[in-house]
Amino acid sequence: MSYFFKLIASLVVSGLIVSSACGKELKKLEIKTLFHDNKNVIGQPITYPSGSPLIISELITFPAGQETSWHTHDAPIYGYILEGELTVDYGEKGRHIYKKGDVLIEAIHWSHKGKNTGKGPARILVVYMGSDQAPEMTPLMQQKNAH
Repeated sequence: MSYFFKLIASLVVSGLIVSSACGKELKKLEIKTLFHDNKNVIGQPITYPSGSPLIISELITFPAGQETSWHTHDAPIYGYILEGELTVDYGEKGRHIYKKGDVLIEAIHWSHKGKNTGKGPARILVVYMGSDQAPEMTPLMQQKNAH
């Protein structure tokens, strides 16, 4: 073990002993798992596109009644509903209603559209986990799923 790592380990242990000796307890971190799965909202396996990784984080606000067009995604998208209600129509795969605190991994290569069906704005933290070769979203003129 290098001198640096021995020094760091000694400092950490010393800090724990001093902290305990002073009557201070170390506060425990609270960890709440929001998502843990290998499938998305319609049961597809989560896959990643080829190319150089590209992560984009966005905060999207849908005014009440706002609706997207039919579209698809070429890469996994993580969504966390911060406020409001969003209903997503996945065609033959059904509709899902997402409310504050809900998490989703969006469908890949499957046309869908979303609408704010709540009374106020819907705010969503969206993290696109794609690549430089995969667009964030591909708009469609109409719903189409060749599955």
